Amino acid sequence: MQVLFTVAFPLFALIGTGWIAGRLRLLGAHGTTALNAFVGWFALPAMLFAALAKVSIADVLNGSFIIVFGGSMLLTYVAGMVVARLLSKARLAHMSLFGLSASFGNVGYMGIPLCITAFGPEGALPGTLATLLSAAGLLTFGLVLVEIDIQSGRGSRAVQARVLKAVVRSPIVQAVTLGILVSALRVTVPEPVLRFLDLLGSAAAPCALFAIGLFLSDKGLGTARLEVTLASIGKLLLQPLLALALMPWFLDLDTMWGKAAVLCAALPAAANAFVLAKEYETFVEGASGTILLSTVASVATVSTLLVLLRVG
Repeated sequence: MQVLFTVAFPLFALIGTGWIAGRLRLLGAHGTTALNAFVGWFALPAMLFAALAKVSIADVLNGSFIIVFGGSMLLTYVAGMVVARLLSKARLAHMSLFGLSASFGNVGYMGIPLCITAFGPEGALPGTLATLLSAAGLLTFGLVLVEIDIQSGRGSRAVQARVLKAVVRSPIVQAVTLGILVSALRVTVPEPVLRFLDLLGSAAAPCALFAIGLFLSDKGLGTARLEVTLASIGKLLLQPLLALALMPWFLDLDTMWGKAAVLCAALPAAANAFVLAKEYETFVEGASGTILLSTVASVATVSTLLVLLRVG
């Protein structure tokens, strides 16, 4: 039970602190936007680049982790699409956004801090790989399907241009790509630069968790209660169960990578799905409600999982 105080409590306490600050309007109307921008454009990319630049590329690209975590994420995404279709005969864009809400976990803002708190500095490696698989993999694929639906009849070039622009502009994708190149080419980053990146990157975890609370402070479940419930079940229960089912063939559960794969699979829905839903005005209430419900419920589910996995 000590793990609940050493690993789970600090994370959820920071989220709760952000929620209280949001409810009291202590950071003003644009506090969430500003803090998210700082984390997304500066702190998190700095941390990801520094973590990758310091290690061998072979230590990061863990094939077994990719299969277990990536496989559970993709299978949950497909299951979410099927559920959305069966519930309301939804179009492809709605199906894709429902699937993303049910499978795209908060690995960047919550997963990396969780892994570092649970496993120490090495925990940044599986957290970073999970972030890469989610952002550059599943999110890109989901965006392609949304654009195929929205841009139907306008030709494939419009789809390709929007997707390519979204991927290239992502500071997280840029930081990860640059970090992998530095690692692969064995480029030595000057010590002053590393210290700067470490200092900037150290703000990523607390600010990201605080930003989650701020974001949730003015959200509700909306009217799409059934879809929100099913998407949250998919995110918090189905995905980690799929990861555990894949585990015996590819990864040892007793290792850091094995435990991190299950923990990352069990994280609540990320805000990215809501951002896309808002941009396309599709499944907006469902995406927002799923983030709220899955994050609140994850206090119990993630804490239980930490105890069962004997983390910390």
